[in-house]
Amino acid sequence: MKDFLLGLGQHVRKELQLYADKGLNRFVHGDSPGGDAQFDIDEIAEKAVVDYVRAHTSEPIAIYTEDQSLIEIGENPRSILVIDPIDGTRPTSAGLEMGMISLARAPLVDGKACLDDVDAALLMEIKSGAWLYGDKTLGLVSDGFRQRIPNLSPTRETRFMFWSIEFNGHPMGLMADAYAHLVDTSANSGGVFIFNSATYSISRIITGQLDAYVDIGNRVLKDHPQTEAAFRKAGRGSILHLFPYDIAAAVFLAKLAGVTITDAYGNSLGGTDLMDITPANQQSCIAASTPELHAALLAEITWELGRPRAQHPLSVTGEHA
Repeated sequence: MKDFLLGLGQHVRKELQLYADKGLNRFVHGDSPGGDAQFDIDEIAEKAVVDYVRAHTSEPIAIYTEDQSLIEIGENPRSILVIDPIDGTRPTSAGLEMGMISLARAPLVDGKACLDDVDAALLMEIKSGAWLYGDKTLGLVSDGFRQRIPNLSPTRETRFMFWSIEFNGHPMGLMADAYAHLVDTSANSGGVFIFNSATYSISRIITGQLDAYVDIGNRVLKDHPQTEAAFRKAGRGSILHLFPYDIAAAVFLAKLAGVTITDAYGNSLGGTDLMDITPANQQSCIAASTPELHAALLAEITWELGRPRAQHPLSVTGEHA
């Protein structure tokens, strides 16, 4: 499986590089089934996935991708590849390093699979070609990184954390209500980033470049259903939270690396249906390099909308862990 996923990732990356070399302008050519805008490079990557799998698979297999949903190659497939050919389309379109190819494999039982069923996964940086691979036999292996992998930081306090947050399809005002105070207290003594790629953010915790990743939109919506109109406005009519293909590979690899990763309630993401992109199955995520930092994020994010700013917890004492 390692050679197959690595070959698939390298093929997709090569096709994207060839397209980029043509110097074509980026444009939006439609929407994915989930409602996210699809750029020109998404079409190139999606085609590359299907072409490679058809050419290199002898056994029946299913594929679930962002743009094409479920494709069955052969009859009665016993496994599925859950793929985001480009997680981070916008940075990839801009030629930045945050775009990732995300590949996860899981067995199918009665045509179904959940995130806990994933048994092999690969994340590959489109810009550099560096990759992280893991399965239940080999564990976690990697290539192209200067540091040892995994390289989790020891950070335990939110004021010192280097962290990334998500805004695509997330109303800015609601997100500010939830964690503006954490941005204020960490932006100088730590660092705050927006990468527009869940896989890149989570993988940076594995490499030690980040301490945490937070995407809480789905919990905010579930806790406060009256915010649905605001989320749909930000998502151009759709709910755009974490889809299964966004996180299938990243969550599996993060757990292999020892990252503390859950939904925004602190519950396991393992029951996520890998082929359901409806808002009810979309997810939130809080990932951290230490259990202490993860617990601090759950405690310090403001879950009660409209809470007065003066009551937000501000950490102003203590030493860096």
